[in-house]
Amino acid sequence: MKLRVIVLGAGFGGLELSTILSEQLGDRLDLTLIDKSDSFYFGFSKFDVMFGHKSSEAVRLYYRNIVKPGVKFRQEMITGIDPVAKRTTTSNGTYEADVLVIALGADYDIAATPGLLEGGNEFYSFEGTERLRDLLPGFSKGRVMVGVCSAPFKCPPAPSEAALLMHDYLIKRGIRNECEISIVMPFGLPIPPSPDTSKALLKAFAERNIDFIPKHSVKAIDPSRQVAVLDDGAEMPFDLFLGIPKHCVPKVVEQSGMTVNGWIPVDKTNLKTRYPHVYAIGDVNSVGTPKAGVFAEGAAKIAAKSIIAAFENDEKPPAYKGDGICYVEFGNGLVGKVNVDFFSGPSPRGTYTEASVDLVADKQYFGSSREARWFGI
Repeated sequence: MKLRVIVLGAGFGGLELSTILSEQLGDRLDLTLIDKSDSFYFGFSKFDVMFGHKSSEAVRLYYRNIVKPGVKFRQEMITGIDPVAKRTTTSNGTYEADVLVIALGADYDIAATPGLLEGGNEFYSFEGTERLRDLLPGFSKGRVMVGVCSAPFKCPPAPSEAALLMHDYLIKRGIRNECEISIVMPFGLPIPPSPDTSKALLKAFAERNIDFIPKHSVKAIDPSRQVAVLDDGAEMPFDLFLGIPKHCVPKVVEQSGMTVNGWIPVDKTNLKTRYPHVYAIGDVNSVGTPKAGVFAEGAAKIAAKSIIAAFENDEKPPAYKGDGICYVEFGNGLVGKVNVDFFSGPSPRGTYTEASVDLVADKQYFGSSREARWFGI
């Protein structure tokens, strides 16, 4: 008897879960992995594209290269999800399974921030990154603003990284003295679970004359005056706005009836939804960890073990710890690292490893090891 599994979304979570099930079940598995895209990219690679270090093609990993026992990839648009029947419809047909895994991540609601589409830019989508790659060479002086429009958002270190890497970019072009850089963020610290990481980032901001504005978010953009309106009504002028747009579940997930307060609720110990044999992993759920690939990967490991245990009538796996490693670009060729654990103790805690050249190699291995594991490259 084969275990029929549908995995919706081929990001960190979907790729890791599919890989584990293939490794453990082999020919006993009939898994269909569905994604609307033809390729995957690591979130951190968008900075390489944005600042012109790599081409768009150089950072893409194509799903057609996935060859794993029991796994089939389908590039199709998902048009409907029925969690009760464990059925999904796509642009090409209908799929039914014994187990359904929702790993579709978070989408961006650009329209939720008035004026952002017309008067600003965002660097969270690949398309937004490519637009900035083409726009940045024409920017020569003025105020650069990195602004968070809403929380939660993917990869909490990314706004800080964007500001620090922008500093390097402007230095390299010889125009840093003609520019100002500021960050608007809804948190009191850049990385709230890790005071040491936040302290290091604040020091880096101070050394580079980057203005950090905490406990605020950008609620609107006035394109005609090139002004960002903050949540308290204050206005900040800018010449180049780099926004982190409001995040939301994909529309097909919203229409499925699975969400509560905008996200899919799950049992945080095993990532099960309230529907039998239906899991939600990664950014699409409200488990309480940051919306970042490494946490989707960690959740996938637990969900996969839970699926295998149920299939083989084995004992249930240990609970999800909500732990993971995040690498932080400090600019100037240095990378820091923070180990965060959300569920093991009474409150989230993070341990910081000081930025160094050695951690650049660690981050590169983080990417290459997953490339090899998921794509066989």
